[in-house]
Amino acid sequence: MTNRQVDKLTFEEAMKELEELVDSLDKGDVSLDEAIAAYDRGSQLKDYCQKKLQEAKMKVDTIQSSDNIDTIPEKLSPFKPD
Repeated sequence: MTNRQVDKLTFEEAMKELEELVDSLDKGDVSLDEAIAAYDRGSQLKDYCQKKLQEAKMKVDTIQSSDNIDTIPEKLSPFKPD
């Protein structure tokens, strides 16, 4: 895969590239300079994927909390004008 900007990748593309980097490092088929560059790129991809997963979790939490709005005690529920 080309060395595109991380924020231009989808989560799936970033994970695939990260897996390919890890595989190449595990095999030991890279020079020291390539390994350092792969480690740097992998770190960027890992951070990006973690950020995307956190965003997804926050969306799910928001959906779940809005689905359960009727089960929240009245004193904690959003203001409802009469």
